[in-house]
Amino acid sequence: MKLSAEKTACRRALSFANATLAAAAWTLMLCTPQMARAQQFPSKTITIVVGFAPGGFIDTISRLVGQKLSERLGQPVVVENRAGAGGNLAHRIVAAAPPDGHTILAATTSIVINESLYKNRGYTAADFTTLAISASTAEIIVAHPNGPKSLKEMLEGAKAKPINYGTAGAGSASYIVTEYFFRNLARVPAQHVPFQGGGPLVNAALAHHIDLAAAAMAGGFVPHVQAGSLRGLAIASEKRMAVVGDVPTYTELGFPLTATSWAGFFAPTKTPPDVFAKLNAAMNDIMKEPDVLGRLTPIGFEPIYGSPPQADAMFKSEIEKWRQMVEAIGLRID
Repeated sequence: MKLSAEKTACRRALSFANATLAAAAWTLMLCTPQMARAQQFPSKTITIVVGFAPGGFIDTISRLVGQKLSERLGQPVVVENRAGAGGNLAHRIVAAAPPDGHTILAATTSIVINESLYKNRGYTAADFTTLAISASTAEIIVAHPNGPKSLKEMLEGAKAKPINYGTAGAGSASYIVTEYFFRNLARVPAQHVPFQGGGPLVNAALAHHIDLAAAAMAGGFVPHVQAGSLRGLAIASEKRMAVVGDVPTYTELGFPLTATSWAGFFAPTKTPPDVFAKLNAAMNDIMKEPDVLGRLTPIGFEPIYGSPPQADAMFKSEIEKWRQMVEAIGLRID
């Protein structure tokens, strides 16, 4: 009897051991693909798709980040410019790409504006998860030195004689912010003059062909404001910015308006979380490098750091913020 009991106990112990080993093997089998994927990514060239032509601030940042990503991850990173439909062409391309982290979208604030601006985009915000929103630059309004010396003077003059203002295009962030300011906050008439890009806009402002120019601060205005060839009237940041410290914020002038253009990186929603985490960590580290900061902060950019959930929360809050302005000015593109 005693021997039989011992045999039974041994069988149970062996059975438990076998079950434990089987469970461990099953767990290892489930975990191995994820562990291998994290170790193997990236396994080929990473493509950063930019929705605008070469030379703009999102293109500049994408090439800078792409070079640094390549150095960190050990694979080539190429930037592909696919301009069209206010960024929607590039957005559609990445939304339909394999969700493996090898195709990344570099987008401006246009991606959140387009959620309410365009009825038919061919994608939705739900098709993306935010890897990182890496840098932002505040919207600024400037005048020629022979024009108004302050925002107050400009607004007083506008009541007597309607003024015009230029932007890099209807539907741009700068257009929406400035139109919202004139219509809903200042309540004075102003005529919009669209230009084909930031370069022609800067030239028109310098030549005093327009009364005012509105753009993202990093769009080429900073050196001219610093040199005095253009005068900054107001900036849509929460506080004054050191690179143009003499330019007051809209808020301190009595108008509660903050708006920034930013550079963000996105991937298709089903991209594995471990791949997201690896790219996010790399991008955060890149934005802390002295040579990167040395190139971006002098032209009006401020770095942004955060985890993927934090970046995604900012993305969603920006959609709602810009929706309110788009709807307030009655703008819609079918």
